[in-house]
Amino acid sequence: MEKQQIDRINELARKKKTVGLTVDELKEQETLRKQYIREFREGLRATLDQVYIEQEDGSYKKLEQKPPVQ
Repeated sequence: MEKQQIDRINELARKKKTVGLTVDELKEQETLRKQYIREFREGLRATLDQVYIEQEDGSYKKLEQKPPVQ
């Protein structure tokens, strides 16, 4: 996500606290937030895909995702 987009998210957040947002600005804010969260998760997942855990026997095992709780 580009710095301009992050700045716009922050600008909309400040405006929402002071004077409120129009319907179009609310939609823009939601879209930008979803994009930010999606890109954050992708980056975190890419980082975690590179993590290995050292086992007691000295070998390394790739970090695995736990199954979802139902």
